[in-house]
Amino acid sequence: MDKKNLFLGLLLLGTAFWGISFPVTKMAIGGYSQSTFLFYRFFLATISISLFFSKQLKNIDSSAIKAGIGLAIPLTFGIHFQTTGVKLTSASQCAFVAGMCVVIIPVLKTLFYKSKVELKIWLAAILALVGLATISITKNFSVNIGDVYTLIGAFGFAFYLIRVEQYSAKRNIVPSLVPMFACSTLIMCVLSVFDNSANWYPQSPGFWSGIGFCAIFSTAYMYSVSNISQKYISAEKVAIIYLFEPVFAAIAAFFILDESLSWRLLLGGAFILIATLISEVKFKRGLNVLAN
Repeated sequence: MDKKNLFLGLLLLGTAFWGISFPVTKMAIGGYSQSTFLFYRFFLATISISLFFSKQLKNIDSSAIKAGIGLAIPLTFGIHFQTTGVKLTSASQCAFVAGMCVVIIPVLKTLFYKSKVELKIWLAAILALVGLATISITKNFSVNIGDVYTLIGAFGFAFYLIRVEQYSAKRNIVPSLVPMFACSTLIMCVLSVFDNSANWYPQSPGFWSGIGFCAIFSTAYMYSVSNISQKYISAEKVAIIYLFEPVFAAIAAFFILDESLSWRLLLGGAFILIATLISEVKFKRGLNVLAN
């Protein structure tokens, strides 16, 4: 098995962990502050990564630290808003909205990195927006605030994946992992200090078990595999694997939280899934390319 196929398999497994983390996070934080939850999550992830890549610690230099900080900012931004979103909406719905990241990536590349975008990407973006509207807009034409937070977080993740692709093309990204998680821990520590609702020592066993699962499996494991894999796989192709994330999340939410799947969630999710597929399919005859 070549490295590309190996990392595709590892990414798929990690995507399952990510999907499961939505209901696990919602169940863990309950009425607690998401700031302290994320602080402990990143702190444990930093320790786990340091132990796993202990031989790489000697390779951490100033450039690795700078790269880690550059990745930590959009990562922490994205996961903070997403965690806020999952607290205010259903876990399955949050996962589908987070899937917008797949379509956001090529659009951001066009706007900020002067890339050319194919006509199919614009079609995918329109379909994804239709799906998002179907899921988020209520009968009174009001928008679920949890979905808004999740969508903002999706932009953070999109920037994060693009930057990982750029760094991976230039250098070995492994030495940057520990500084990245350490910086995320520091950011969340500062936010927790200024969070009036922060509870540093929750007495809920579910809170701590949620941190353990999310820190080790959906943070340390998944982000490490994701970062390393982008040396062999593009950001768009990594993102398409995340297509399975809301599917795993919906299944896990059904069993863990007893969440039901409404017709609006299924229809809107279908639009988003179709949009992500269109954005990645290579048509034989090709489509016109729109210059920026």
